[in-house]
Amino acid sequence: MERQGIPAATIITTVFANTARAYTRLMGVPEFPYLMCAHPIGNATGDELQARARLLTPAVRHLLINGELAEVQAA
Repeated sequence: MERQGIPAATIITTVFANTARAYTRLMGVPEFPYLMCAHPIGNATGDELQARARLLTPAVRHLLINGELAEVQAA
């Protein structure tokens, strides 16, 4: 989608971090930004998935608007 000019936010679970790094290198975009959430999600309830989505919302918004990951800010 990004190559077609459509902003996208890729979200993976933490267990797939190595795969994502390898795939982005293979595709020629090693710095392609993606977001991660806790693994697993397959057995998460609807409420748990909504909570994870709420946590990711600011980062997704930033990525879609700015085309880059937001810097991690200390609490």
